[in-house]
Parts: sequence; C-alpha cells; structure tokens
Amino acid sequence: MLSQVVIANFIVSLGSIIGAIPLLIKSKKLETFLIFLVSLSAGTLMGGALIHLIPEASEKLSINTVMLITGLAFSGFLVLEKLLHWHHNHDPKRQKNTKQIIGYMNLAGDLVHNFIDGATIAATFNVSPELGLTTTIAIFMHEVPQELGDMGVLLHAGFSKTQALLMNFITALSAVWGGILGLCFIQANYNLTPYLLSIAAGGFIYIAASDLVPEIKMETKLKESLGSLLMFGLGLLIMIWLKG
Repeated sequence: MLSQVVIANFIVSLGSIIGAIPLLIKSKKLETFLIFLVSLSAGTLMGGALIHLIPEASEKLSINTVMLITGLAFSGFLVLEKLLHWHHNHDPKRQKNTKQIIGYMNLAGDLVHNFIDGATIAATFNVSPELGLTTTIAIFMHEVPQELGDMGVLLHAGFSKTQALLMNFITALSAVWGGILGLCFIQANYNLTPYLLSIAAGGFIYIAASDLVPEIKMETKLKESLGSLLMFGLGLLIMIWLKG
C-alpha cells in the first residue's frame, strides 16, 4: 500500500509541471482552455465528495456525524484560507514588498495544502485501491488549474520562469510526505479513517464551491459557458463511472 500511496502522490505532484503551460500558450488560448479545466476539476471534486467519500465514511459512522464533520471541515478550510491570505495588501507604496510576500506565502500555502492532499490520498487507499484511485484523479484534476494560477502568482512576485517552476514542484512534493506520514498515522489509528474521509469531503466541496464554481459562473460567452457546463457534467460522470 505504501508504494501505491507514494506513486499516486508523486503523480499528483507532477501536476505542478503543468504550470509551465502559461509559458508556452498564448494568453487568449490559455483562458479558454483554463475555464474548461476548472469546470472538469469542479465536477470531479464534487463527485468525489458526494459519490465516494461521504458514502464511504457513512459506512462506519452515522450520516449525521459524517455531515457534521463535513460541515465543520468546510468551515475550517474557509478559516485556513483566510489565515493563509491575511497578508494581501493593495497599498501602492508597498506594492513591491507585497508582491514578494504574496509569492512566498503562496508557496507556504501550497506546502500545507499539498501535505493535506497527500494525507487524504493515504486515507482513501487505506480503505480500498478503488477509492484511492478516484481521490487521486479528483485531486490531480484540481492541481492542474491551481498550479497554472500559482505559476502566475510566482512570476508576478518576481520569480524567474525556472525558479517558479522549480519551487512549485518542490512544494508539490510535500504531498508525498503527507501521504507517507499520513499512512503511518492512519494504520496506527485505523478508526480515524472515516473521520478523515469526512474532513476530505468538506475540503473537496469547499474548493469546488468557493474557488471553482464562481469562476464558471463568471463566464458570459455562450460557447464557453455551454462547454464549461458539459465539462462539469463530465467530471461528475467520471466519478459515477468509477463508482460502478
């Protein structure tokens, strides 16, 4: 199981390499590509939470307990995001320093986020290879648009293209350590697995609802709007297909 967790998290970490795409694609083409990718990511995350994680957790815990933990986790991720972004400042006099701080804080936030992703993957593989696979897919699909955005933040903060790509990959590798340490902790405390699945569900729903769906709603062009809705539906269908 350890090898499965490590391989899955390493594949997720490779999603940071996709962050090089903005350096290769013209911004107009990238914008269209990105909204479709965001929509697919939202669908897989929602499907992963509602079709896989919550039902699996409810096999060990009452549905009321699962939903309570999921709701608390949703709120906790909101608080965590606020704490990680408290530094944002629009004062022009401090624009240069602020941009640098945003770059380093973005990396710190990614480090924590990826570590949690790694532990989540470990928890799901501890239940079954199938659940581990679906969770890995959902997280990977989210990592790609996130890493695209992270590259933009780092370049804006003054990192060179090489530095930005390298630092992005290094922070992404924290998912591997999260998976290893998470698996050791989970195997020593197996009864915690359904609680971790519930927390992961809350995180998936939070990311989809607060970060991704608003991006989909902002799209006004008919072609892109229809395409994004289809991609969202495709994400859900992929999770349904994996359930069967």
